[in-house]
Amino acid sequence: MKVILTDNIVRVGVKGDLVDVKSGYFRNYLDPQGLAVKATKENMEELEKMRDQLKKEEAENRKAAEALKEKIEGLTVEQKVRVGEDGKLFGSVTNKDIAEALANQGIELDRKRIEEVEKIDGLGEFVINARLYEGVNAELKVNVVAEVE
Repeated sequence: MKVILTDNIVRVGVKGDLVDVKSGYFRNYLDPQGLAVKATKENMEELEKMRDQLKKEEAENRKAAEALKEKIEGLTVEQKVRVGEDGKLFGSVTNKDIAEALANQGIELDRKRIEEVEKIDGLGEFVINARLYEGVNAELKVNVVAEVE
């Protein structure tokens, strides 16, 4: 089923793209969330009218993502966790924890954009990926330290 995306969707496309998706995915997820519309003749004509505006928006979004990438790659997030006597973590470090630590440093980033958190399996410094925009990824340094009681 051909649809026009009205928002950026990871692994599907960006706003304004004409993509082919399964009808159930459109009916159960994209349409109720307002993320896509059917590719009818009227909607295609509307899309053609909006192309210039969409290109401008994409350029602005890419520029903002590049600026955010510079901020993120210049800092290290410290995450305090409880550990056992043998240095094993109690629980885990999640993307939500990292998003909160970034927010404390003044950087708002959706937790869903933080990837590879499963690589954090102990104490030390880890480099994980933050997907900021289509084609713009930042490497985020996370320093996991033991919480002192």
